[in-house]
Amino acid sequence: MFKIRSLVTALALASSVSVASAWETLPTEAPAPADNATTPAKVELGQMLYHDPRLSSTGTVSCSSCHNTMLGGEDNRPNSMGVNGQTGGRSAPTVWNAAFNKVQFWDGRAASLEAQAAGPVTNPIEMGMKNWDDVVTRLQAIAGYQKAFEEAFGKDSISKDNATKAIAAYERTLITPNSPYDKYVSGDKSALSAQQVRGMEKVAELGCTTCHSGPAFNGPGMFQKFPVTPNGYWEAQHHFSKDKGLAEVSKNAADEHLFKVPTLRNIALTAPYFHNGSVKTLDSAVTLMAKLQLGKDLSKEEVADIVAFLNGLTGEFPKQKMPVLPATLGSTFN
Repeated sequence: MFKIRSLVTALALASSVSVASAWETLPTEAPAPADNATTPAKVELGQMLYHDPRLSSTGTVSCSSCHNTMLGGEDNRPNSMGVNGQTGGRSAPTVWNAAFNKVQFWDGRAASLEAQAAGPVTNPIEMGMKNWDDVVTRLQAIAGYQKAFEEAFGKDSISKDNATKAIAAYERTLITPNSPYDKYVSGDKSALSAQQVRGMEKVAELGCTTCHSGPAFNGPGMFQKFPVTPNGYWEAQHHFSKDKGLAEVSKNAADEHLFKVPTLRNIALTAPYFHNGSVKTLDSAVTLMAKLQLGKDLSKEEVADIVAFLNGLTGEFPKQKMPVLPATLGSTFN
């Protein structure tokens, strides 16, 4: 928790980036931590675990249920559905380019993809397993997983730590480079339309890149208060302030309504918007962000230009071949 507090202190007060430094292309590879180098065997295992609903108590929910790599990396629901039809209070963040986040979850409570992967499995609303010991027992009973873990980590290596490392290794391959924006910044001035260029210039002029900076348009890991400017009309419609953000985890009043700055990459694919998924369209999201965060009222033309630019942030998706999951021969867990 106090790692989170120190992270907020260091990052939430980060200085604004200049417009000149804002236009960066997305790397084609994500950095891996020293204790979890990305290898083909880990990625293959991680992809299986990511798509396996047997990691849930009911055998019906996998990581991909809420973070669908056949879509925009989430589920296009206001609130994701977990075991037994339960729903949480937040919208699922996209898994695409999550490797470039400094922290994970809307409240930033996980400092790495490995830490994030451990959480939903034992969350009673999400995947509902009582504990990771039960998950390990399940995996140990599946011969195909015994082999896959051995290839990735060595003999007798099925554990919570290695399972989350494998999932994180797979997630680090989920990168979407070469968007029209990337091509434009790299010198192809025909990659964006005139309207998209106007939108790009308006984004810089308004100061959107103060928070949504860097190659992933997610800032340097900073947290931002949302909403900055209270507005009773919009609050009555969307209830943004009901969720206390980081304070839900830290229990510190100073952290109320602080949220991780989300990526703008592929944002055209990830409706509905905001932490509670209460805004259905990208046009409305742009209008609300300008009003609540920047105190600006945008014209319809300005909104249209910005939305056109944001559509230019949709990248090229790596081909996903669905894994064949190891079978539970002659038995079931449920």
